[in-house]
Parts: sequence; structure tokens; C-alpha cells
Amino acid sequence: MKLLRRFVPPYKKYLALNVFFNILSAILTLFSFALIIPILKMLFKIDEANYSYMSLGDASFNDVAINNFYYYTQESIKQFGPEWTLALLGTLLVIMTGLKTGTAYLSSYFIIPLRSGIVRDIRNFVYDKITTLPISFFTSERKGDVMARMSGDVAEIENSIMSSLDMMFKNPVMIIVCVGMMLAISWQLTVFVFVLLPIAGFAMGRIGKRLKAQSFAGQTQWGVLMSNIEETLGGLRIIKAFNAEGKVKKRFHEENQKFYYLSNAVARRQALAHPMSEFLGTAAIALVLWFGGSLILSGRTSMDAAAFIYYMVIFYSIINPAKDLSKAAYSIQKGLASMERVDKILNARNPITSPEHPQKLPTEFKEIEYKDVSFSYGSHEVINHVDLTIPAGATVALVGQSGSGKSTLADLLPRFYDVASGSVNIDGTDIRKFGVHDLRSLMGNVNQEAILFNDTFFNNIAFGVENATLEQVIEAAKIANAHEFIMSTEHGYDTPIGDRGCRLSGGQRQRLSIARAILKNPAILILDEATSALDSESEQLVQQALDRLMRDRTTLVIAHRLSTIRNASLICVMHEGRIVERGTHDELIALNGYYKHLVDMQSIGA
Repeated sequence: MKLLRRFVPPYKKYLALNVFFNILSAILTLFSFALIIPILKMLFKIDEANYSYMSLGDASFNDVAINNFYYYTQESIKQFGPEWTLALLGTLLVIMTGLKTGTAYLSSYFIIPLRSGIVRDIRNFVYDKITTLPISFFTSERKGDVMARMSGDVAEIENSIMSSLDMMFKNPVMIIVCVGMMLAISWQLTVFVFVLLPIAGFAMGRIGKRLKAQSFAGQTQWGVLMSNIEETLGGLRIIKAFNAEGKVKKRFHEENQKFYYLSNAVARRQALAHPMSEFLGTAAIALVLWFGGSLILSGRTSMDAAAFIYYMVIFYSIINPAKDLSKAAYSIQKGLASMERVDKILNARNPITSPEHPQKLPTEFKEIEYKDVSFSYGSHEVINHVDLTIPAGATVALVGQSGSGKSTLADLLPRFYDVASGSVNIDGTDIRKFGVHDLRSLMGNVNQEAILFNDTFFNNIAFGVENATLEQVIEAAKIANAHEFIMSTEHGYDTPIGDRGCRLSGGQRQRLSIARAILKNPAILILDEATSALDSESEQLVQQALDRLMRDRTTLVIAHRLSTIRNASLICVMHEGRIVERGTHDELIALNGYYKHLVDMQSIGA
């Protein structure tokens, strides 16, 4: 319940009001039940005693209150007759019940903002945490499983734990107040009840523990299903192209069948809560009836028959709260499994942090330096003792086979990952000494896969730039060769582009991402194979836009098509995590090494 304690404090006012009205409701319940005793004793001639009025000094407050209530009831019978007194007591019972139900409603009224507010805060907190976690977290987690935790697990917390909060705060108050009155009526009988209840609670607890384990397995399997669905939707084109519908259907059906078995086990165990609590409650009532009746018949208690009936009414009134409490315990056990899965995200540590006192970034820097940099994914070394200097305003290209470490080397600059050893410096200062936000504000990225959002052209270009004007967005689109195709759409810059820009061609998507980088106007530009997936005509338009974007900027280019980087200031050839060659295009051709081999393979000539 650590997670709840973290989110409850802002709603302490609602919690206090809920507890207050729960106590009031419990007390009113006892008083409304107490009206049964005079009806039994006096109207049905069980009690023939005469009562006289008592003042507060004559006895304890409790004795005075009971005596005077009987006195006024007796006087009412003498003056108005038993029928009118019965009607009066019935009216009083209705009024007391109205007050009791009104306070019960108010207790629920004030718990609702707490319930829905905590769920809202958990969902916000999980989303905020996901946006701040490093990219490395998502390389080890299934995207669908993360989505399942945000949707299914948070919903399970809402449906199980949050919906049980009312019972968790209301029922213990009712039980405590009722047990207090039961002790006042007969301590022997109440001690007997205290022996019975833990036995029933132990039986319910054993089932609840098993439920939590099964629920955790069920929610984990739900995450697998979500991952399966996410992969299917993302790869639908390939699935159809390879006629693999049957294969993915079979895989999904098998995983869904596992979820079916786990869901059945959880639901059956949860369904056991009500019948078992009903059975145990009835058995407890039967035993209390036997023991209480034995006490009265043997004369070992001062409790009379009317008080015993009142005692049984009170005892019966805590059976339902106890059953609801056991059902709430079941629901909470089920929700705790989801809470553990959500907690895994909330407790995930982000190693990419800003220092407590970050240094100020220089407004104009002279160079970026990779100094003896190494990096590994787990035990797999990807970058191996790399040294590289990028002068301000220069264009440095990284080329090499797939898996040689080009993209990883580029990702170390904006601190998507941190180096394992060595350092990345700007003007001699380790970038880990700067604020992460300040560092990334220097940089713009254009990736091989244009990452766009289901929004308008305007909002996609202005993404991450505060208070961008339409004129600025249009200017950026013109430089990126995107203005014409944007204006040919129905609503121009206000036209939605669809999920991930699905209504656009690859070249159009890439030009939009270039326009976004142009509008940001970064000092450092990172281009990750920005033209490798385009046809020749689109590549030409995109390359023109890139040439404009790269002008007078420090640019790190990851190149697949070597024709696009012939004019780079420095070309570095990477092989198995090392820079094996470096120089200009002509210098590397003259070396007749790795680079020349790559050029020959692409048949572009010297």
C-alpha cells in the first residue's frame, strides 16, 4: 500500500470527512436499532417495571439516558395508548434511518473525489515517468507491456483497490462501533465472537494470498497480449506481404488461451469470496445464538431476552460489513498485483540526470570531443575506445556496416545513453556536467524513420518550439521543400496528417521532420540516415532541404548512401565499434581501404 500512501495526502480533507460521516452513520445505526428494545419490552409486556424521571446527578449518563427514554415511552403509552406510541416510535425509527442513510451517502460522496483523484494522479505520474525514463529502459521492456501497465493495470487498480476504499474506511468504523456496544451489553458473548472471527478471517486470507499471485500472472499475460496486438498493428503490411496471417493468428490464439485459463482461475477464486463469507457468517450467527441462549437460560448473564435480541441485531449488522470487508480484501489482493506492475515503472531509476548544480552551456562553442569513449549494451561492447573531434561548423560523417556503432555513437551526444568510460566534451567540459534539457536544446534530430504525431502539419513542425508563429512555420516548410505539398491539402497547415503521418509519402514525412529541425534552429544537427529510405526524386528534394539546414551548423551525419556525404569536412569509417579510417572523401579513396570498398560496392566512382 506504499503507492497509496504516496498519493493520498492531497486528499486528506476528503478522507477526514469520509471517516467523520462513517462514524456518525455507525452511531445513528446503533440508536435506530436501540428503538427495538422499548418496543419489545413495553409494548409487548416483556417489561412491567415503572420508570421515574432521573436527573444527570443521580447516575451515569448512559443509565440516565436509557431510564429517561423508557420513562417517556411509558408516559406516552399512558397518555396516548400503545398504538400511538408504536406509531411515534416507528416515525422516530424512520427519522433515525433517514439520518443514518444520509450520513452514509455523505461518506460515499466525499470518498469519490479521493478515489478518482488518486487514479488520475497515478495515470499522470506513470505517463510523466515514461516520458522521463531513458531510452535504454524501453530496449529491455515490451512496448505493449508498458501500454498494458498504463491502461489495464491502472484500470485494475481503479476497479479493485479504489472501488474498495469506501468499504475499507466505512466497514471498520461500523465494526468497531458495533463491537463497542456489544461489549457494553455482554462481554462474555463478545469474547466468544472475538474467538470466532479470526478463524473466519484466517480462512479468507489463505484464499486471498493465492488470488494475488494468480492476478499478477494474469496481468503479466495481458501485457504479452497487448505487445502482440501492438506488433501486429505495426507490422500488418509485412504480415500480409508474407502471407503470415495464419502464423500470427496462431500465436495470438495461444497467448489468448493462456490468458483465458488465468482469468478463469482468478474469477473463480474471486467468486468464492461471497459464498464462503456467507457460509462463515451464518455459522458464526448460529454459534452466537447457541452460546448467548445458553448464557441466558443458565442465568450466567444479566442480559435479558430483549437485550439479547438487540445484541443479535447488532451482531448481524456487522456480518455484512465483515463480508464486504472480506470481498474488499479479495479485490485489493487482485489490485495489488497490478500495483506491483505499475510500481516497476514508478520505481525505475533514470541514470540520465542533470547535476545538482549544472554548468552553463557556452553560447558559442569551438568543438565537440569524444575522448576515449566506450559503451556496452549489457555485456555486448558497441563502442570501443573511440576518439573523435568535431570542430564547430564542421560536417562529420559516420559510415560503416550495420551494427558498427554509428547510431550509438551519435546517441551519446544528446545523452540518450551515457558512456561506460571516457567522456563526451563540449569545449573541454564533460556534457554530464550540463543540464540535460539545456544540452538537448542545442540539438536537432532528423532520423531515418520520420517520427511524426497524429496532429496537424502546423503542430508537427512547431513541435517542441514554444509560441511559434504561422509565418515562422511556413518559412521553415519552404526551406524544407514542404510548403507546396502542405498547401495542396484541404486545410493547408491545419490538415491532420494521420497516425505517424500515414497520409503522407516517405519523402513528405522526411521533409516535415526537416522543417521541424529548421524551426528549432539548433546549433548541433544529428542526421541519422535521413535519406536512405527514399526514392531518387524524393532524395533529391530532401537532400536540398538538408543542405540548407546544414549550412553554418555543426553536423553529425550517419550515412548509408555515400553519395550524400562526399563533401563532408571529415568522414569516419566505423568497424566493430572502432573508427578504422578517417579523412575527406578523396583522402579515404586514396587509402584504398574500408571506405574504398564501401564506395565500390555502391558503384559511385571516385
